[in-house]
Amino acid sequence: MARISGVDIPREKQVLYSLQYIHGIGPSGSKKILADVKVDPTKKVKDLTDEEVSRIREKIDKEFTVEGELRREVTMNIKRLIEIGSRRGTRHKRNLPARGQRTRTNARTKRGAKRTVAGRGQKRGATKK
Repeated sequence: MARISGVDIPREKQVLYSLQYIHGIGPSGSKKILADVKVDPTKKVKDLTDEEVSRIREKIDKEFTVEGELRREVTMNIKRLIEIGSRRGTRHKRNLPARGQRTRTNARTKRGAKRTVAGRGQKRGATKK
């Protein structure tokens, strides 16, 4: 396996898709990197020469924020929002969607499993209308 930015990228896949295993590199970033270092995107990682791998590694180190550094940056941005007391920061603190999505229904991923609340539903002895 080729090791780039602390990540072992899959050897059996094309370079275009293997680079996307690195946190912070998506499809367009991967295409840009390969075009700049003049490597065929359809080439398998196992067929790359050491020189090509080192060119890719240098390009990523120079122009992209990836892996631990990127995660740290995102975490610091969220902490800053919480500190200044912005609406987005408050939503992050309460584990609710931060970008205006509805929460009356949906938002299950962010809010977690349903919790039953006492006193909801049909009252005892009440007849259904």
